[in-house]
Amino acid sequence: MNILIVYAHPSRKSYTFQVLERLKLALNNEKWNVEISDLYASNFASDMSEEEYEREGFAKTQLTIPADVLAEQEKIEKAGCIIFLYPVWWSDCPAKLKGWFDRVYSVGYAYGQNDTSRKMKTIPYGLVICTAGHPNEFLHEIEIAQSMEKIMLEDRLGKRFAHKEMIILGGTLDLENVMSKHFELINKIPQKIKKIL
Repeated sequence: MNILIVYAHPSRKSYTFQVLERLKLALNNEKWNVEISDLYASNFASDMSEEEYEREGFAKTQLTIPADVLAEQEKIEKAGCIIFLYPVWWSDCPAKLKGWFDRVYSVGYAYGQNDTSRKMKTIPYGLVICTAGHPNEFLHEIEIAQSMEKIMLEDRLGKRFAHKEMIILGGTLDLENVMSKHFELINKIPQKIKKIL
C-alpha cells in the first residue's frame, strides 16, 4: 500500500503538525509505504509562472511541465490513497496547497486530456483532513463546512478519486477538550483505508 500525504503547514509548533505525527504513527503501524509532500518544508512554488500559464491557459500540452510538478505527479501515480492535511485559513486551505492544485493538476493530466497527454489515474481513496478553530457544529451552522466539502471533494478531488471523504477536526480553540477525540479519529484512519482498498 502506497500512501501519499500532501501536508501544508509552515510551523512544526502547530496542532496540525501534531496531527501529522499522530497520523504517521497510525499508518506506520500498518507497515505501509508512506510518502509525505511537505509543501512548506520543500518550499513548493505555489505561484504559476508565466510559462506555465501559457501551457495551462491555452491548453498547449506540448509545452514542458516543470520538474517539481512532474515529481508531484509521479507521487500521485504511485499512490493508492492520498491524504490532504492542512489548517483551515479563511474558510479554505492555505495558499500553498491551493497552488499545489493549480500547478500539479496540469492540463492534459488532471483535465483536458488529449491523444498525446498522460491522464491522471483514478485514485482509489482520497481523504481530506483539516484542523479548524471553530467547532464543527458552528462551521455547519454558518455553512462553511458545506462550502469546504463542496470545493475540496467535488471540485479538487472530483472524479479523479473513486472514494473521497473529509474530516474536519474542529474546535481547536479549545484544544484540551477536543484533542483526544481528534486523535481517536486519526487512529481509525487505517481501518477506513482497509475497508476501501
